Amino acid sequence: MMAWMLSALGLVILLMAGDALVKGAVNLSLRVGIPALIVSLTIVAFGTSAPELLIAINSVLDNKPDIAMGNVVGSNTANILLVLGFPAILATLHTSECNTRKTYVFMMVATLLFIALAFTGSFGAWQALILLGALALVLLDAFRDAHKHRKGAALAAAEAEEVEGADPDMPWWQIGVFLLLGLIGLPLGANLLVDNASIIAREYGVSETVIGLTLVALGTSLPELATTTVAALRRQADVALGNVIGSNMFNLLAIIGVAALIGPIPVAPEFLRFDLWVMLGASLLLIPFVFMGRDITRTWGIALTVGYFAYIGIVLF
Repeated sequence: MMAWMLSALGLVILLMAGDALVKGAVNLSLRVGIPALIVSLTIVAFGTSAPELLIAINSVLDNKPDIAMGNVVGSNTANILLVLGFPAILATLHTSECNTRKTYVFMMVATLLFIALAFTGSFGAWQALILLGALALVLLDAFRDAHKHRKGAALAAAEAEEVEGADPDMPWWQIGVFLLLGLIGLPLGANLLVDNASIIAREYGVSETVIGLTLVALGTSLPELATTTVAALRRQADVALGNVIGSNMFNLLAIIGVAALIGPIPVAPEFLRFDLWVMLGASLLLIPFVFMGRDITRTWGIALTVGYFAYIGIVLF
């Protein structure tokens, strides 16, 4: 009973922290003249991916690398199918208004690079350096874009539409408090949820690989789900989509990159046969929303969410 109660408490912390992080990120972008999309690709994406990083490092140190690998692959699949699907059921994500083509291409390159390196059989030091090098290039490009937008900050502020729940004059200390609460609360809530949910799962004899792909992946994707749900309700589709794309890139390049420097992460055959291709297929499903100007409507939301639970069903049974 205690494990169930602590899991519920973790979920509550996640939702509250997700709201705080979105408020802080959106107001930060308004104050410095940087689009919310760029902020979501950095601060929000990295903050919501913190649980995956912590779990990957702990898994390698505990000699349970299958959990680390399953966590990243399962989280990326969940990020697209569930994290974008479920919020769209509540409120249409107006992704047609977002310009995410370049960042989406970066995500697809990162996905293909990750899959190619996975076929070497294991993620070790040299694979980790390649992943971290690619991450450095992505971050450099993001900060270059941010610098360009800062030059036109006055014009951007004059033309920007008022965002619901945002205050362009919010004090810096308040923005900092929102960001801090979000960045601390998200990994705290996720760890609380995952640790206790793992205790429950092990009582049923579930393997570490399956735990990583399902329970841990779902638990560590809850920060993205919480953040994206709040962003959708606030009609901040750029934050929602940017958060997912940024989180997926961070998961593939940084999490396995850092964890593989600590210890080798072997790639189990089932990943090469099935799970990596599901992750790639889910990523390709974003093409209509990125390149064809389509919104993620309730119908799409239902289809994506059903697709995710169908995948979970295949993995479990």
